[in-house]
Amino acid sequence: MQRRALFSAVIAASAALSFPALADDFKEGTDYVRLQKPLPARKNSVVKIFSYDCPFCFRYDVGVDPKAIPMIEKAGLTFEPRHLETKGKYGRTASEFFAMCMLRDEKAGRKLEAKDSLFKKAKDAVYYAYHKKSERWTKGEAAFIETLSGATGISADDFAKERKTPAVQKLADSWKSTYDVAKIQGIPAYVVNGQWLIMTKNIRSIDGFVALIQKLSKM
Repeated sequence: MQRRALFSAVIAASAALSFPALADDFKEGTDYVRLQKPLPARKNSVVKIFSYDCPFCFRYDVGVDPKAIPMIEKAGLTFEPRHLETKGKYGRTASEFFAMCMLRDEKAGRKLEAKDSLFKKAKDAVYYAYHKKSERWTKGEAAFIETLSGATGISADDFAKERKTPAVQKLADSWKSTYDVAKIQGIPAYVVNGQWLIMTKNIRSIDGFVALIQKLSKM
């Protein structure tokens, strides 16, 4: 209930065009914490840790990210989603499919959150099926893959070949380090420059959220 109330507050504050908090208003230990074990990440990056199985990740994906990401990118930062494979029955399968899509998108020069990106199509499809249609893929992994294949046009056979390639395995395996971060306050979790974890419970507006990200990116 607390997380649901928080999310509602974020959306309400954004809709009211509340003023962003001043940089000096943000406090370490309250609004953000320094990770004892930094997350491997590029400089000037914002990593979002998420799971298809997480209702709050879905709500942030719909209500916060579409407004925040353009502002983040305008500030010269890269937004990078990483899937948490330990949550959800088909967590590893999802990570491998997302990784495959990301590599294809990168090769084609598509941004991950662009409408035509394979990653976004796959993510949106599984989110919608799980959280809107209450799909649980009781017939097994093949049914789960079918949802992803239907959204992206990537056949199950092609995925079966590509999921075990070194490139896909390396990318999906690199996300395993997100588990230690997820344990701190749950997900979604936003990490700036691999060092600073934003305490989502204290987000009060999207403008403030982005202002905090900008502050942390310069620390």
